[in-house]
Amino acid sequence: MTQAKPKPKLTFEEFLEYDDGTDKRYELDNGVLIEVAPESDLNIRLALWLAELLRSVVSWKLIRTHASTIEVKPLPGLSRQNRYPDLMILTSELLVRLETEKSSAIKLDMPNPTLVAEFVSPYERTSDENYQRDYVGKRKQYEHRGIPEYWIVDATARKVTVLILKDHRYTEQVFTGQDEIDSTAFPELELTADQIFSEYL
Repeated sequence: MTQAKPKPKLTFEEFLEYDDGTDKRYELDNGVLIEVAPESDLNIRLALWLAELLRSVVSWKLIRTHASTIEVKPLPGLSRQNRYPDLMILTSELLVRLETEKSSAIKLDMPNPTLVAEFVSPYERTSDENYQRDYVGKRKQYEHRGIPEYWIVDATARKVTVLILKDHRYTEQVFTGQDEIDSTAFPELELTADQIFSEYL
């Protein structure tokens, strides 16, 4: 009996060219395609709602929800090579660069977005995969990439964790209820945690 040959590992450029004729989304994990589960309806609604709220301080041209992927460096215990943020705010420089590219992927040699936000899928314990993915895995990879501001929007706990990059490390603040979110990227923003979660009710 012959053994099946292992599939060749893909480079990130090959991954960007990959098309299996479906609408499935994949992350690249050590060169291997891993199918990404469809986003929950709640997370889609919350991301669109936050995008709408942010339009008071940022042009709609710079807002991306769910569609674009960002390349990240594999780290010890974190072999994913890309992520699909729920919400990104681009810089004008990044927007200009993307206009010259074949895909909307943000590669390692491109400028970082101003802000990335992830919406935590429901969980029961902090050891659950949904919690670990956004609070631990993505946090480490976004920090390593140098993304200046990362929001973790947690509908289960009804809190927003804002991580600001200082000296290559994230410092965090947690906002709940009527706390006004303190954003370095958008200091003029007037937004509370409850305003974001009002779409959840």
